[in-house]
Amino acid sequence: MGRRAHKPDLAQRRQVEAMAAYGIPEINIAAVLGVDPKTLRKHYRDELDLGETKANAQVAGYLFNAAKNGNVTAQIFWLKTRAKWREVPVELQHSGSIGRKDLSELSDEELLALIYTLGGEVGLAPIRTIDGEVSSSVPDAGDGKLLRLVPST
Repeated sequence: MGRRAHKPDLAQRRQVEAMAAYGIPEINIAAVLGVDPKTLRKHYRDELDLGETKANAQVAGYLFNAAKNGNVTAQIFWLKTRAKWREVPVELQHSGSIGRKDLSELSDEELLALIYTLGGEVGLAPIRTIDGEVSSSVPDAGDGKLLRLVPST
């Protein structure tokens, strides 16, 4: 036993046209109607073709009116897309060479000095070095020696 022939009504035609206007893929529109995509294309060809065009025309009308009424963004968009206006690229030039330094050539002290200098420029707090010394004057439960931390001067 075969399926019943699909007979579109006015409400379905409007629905298909609206979904096509919104950019919904044909396979999804067919699923909403409960028909095969081939059946959709067979019975709703005009709605599928004209839905997107009508929507674009309506949005273009709103854009045109906005541009005429002083909306600068709409005016710029219109001129760039419709009147082929383009912004002229700015050519940037620099004088001299850009210096590069191989950090592997620096000693540890030079590298730390550079880090402290640059860190201070961007607001990082300086790091305090803490030297440790082993003291046997304070007993410890372990090996009898306690590490005492003394700030370096």
